[in-house]
Amino acid sequence: MGTIYLGTLASLGAGLATVVGALPILFIDNLSQKWQGILLGLGGGVMLAATAFSLIIPGKEAAGELGYSQAESALIVSIGMIVGASILCLMHNYFPHEHFQKGKEGKITENFERLWLFIIAITIHNFPEGLAVGVGFGDGSISQGLPLALGISLQNIPEGLVVALALRELEYSLKSALGISLLTGLVEPIGGFVGASIVNFGQSFLPWGMAIAAGSMLFIIVDEIIPEIDRESVAQEGTLGIMTGFVAMMFLDIAFG
Repeated sequence: MGTIYLGTLASLGAGLATVVGALPILFIDNLSQKWQGILLGLGGGVMLAATAFSLIIPGKEAAGELGYSQAESALIVSIGMIVGASILCLMHNYFPHEHFQKGKEGKITENFERLWLFIIAITIHNFPEGLAVGVGFGDGSISQGLPLALGISLQNIPEGLVVALALRELEYSLKSALGISLLTGLVEPIGGFVGASIVNFGQSFLPWGMAIAAGSMLFIIVDEIIPEIDRESVAQEGTLGIMTGFVAMMFLDIAFG
C-alpha cells in the first residue's frame, strides 16, 4: 500500500502545480500570443521527454527484467502505447468537451454548460499525466518516479497559467479561473492512484502501465498541444518552448533518474 500512497501523493503535488501556475492572473490580465506559444510548447516538450525517457525506455527495460526478449519487450511497449492512445481517442470522441481554440468535440447536448465542457477537456488532458506519475512510483522506485513527478509539475505550471488566462478572456471571474485550475489539477491524483494500483498488483503490469501512460500522453501532445500552437500562428515560439521543455525534462531524468 505504501507505493500506492506514494504515487497518489506525488501526482497530487504535480496536480497542485496547475493552480500555482494560475496565480499570476491575480496580477496580469493577458499574455501575448508569443508567450502563450512558448508556454504551450514548454509543456509539450516536457511531456514528450517524459514519454520517451521516463516511460517508454523504462517500460522496455522493465519488460526485459521480466525475462522478455528485446523483440517481445518492444512488442509489449508498442501494444501498450496503442491501447493508451486508443483510450484517449475514445474519450475525445465520446466525452463532451471544448478546447479554447479547437472548439467543441465529442457528443454535446444543447443544455450542457460551456464551463463544464472546458473542465472535461482539461480533465481528459490531466488524467494521463497523473496516471504516468502513479505508474512511475508503482514499483516503489523513488529514483524512477521523482523525475517524472517533477517534470509533470514543471509542465503544469505554464499550463495552469495559459488555461486561467484563456478563461479570463472568456469573461470568467478570477474565482472561477482559479477554481477550475484547482479542480482540474485534482484529477491527477485520481490518475496517480489508478496507475500505482495497477502496477502494485504485480511487476508484470509495470511495462504495460508505462506503455499505456506513454501512449496516452503522446496522443495529447499530437492531438492537442501541437495543433493549438499551430492554430495560434506561433509555431516558432512553440518550437522554442518544446525544445526548452524537452531538454529540461531530459536533464531531470538523467540527473535524478
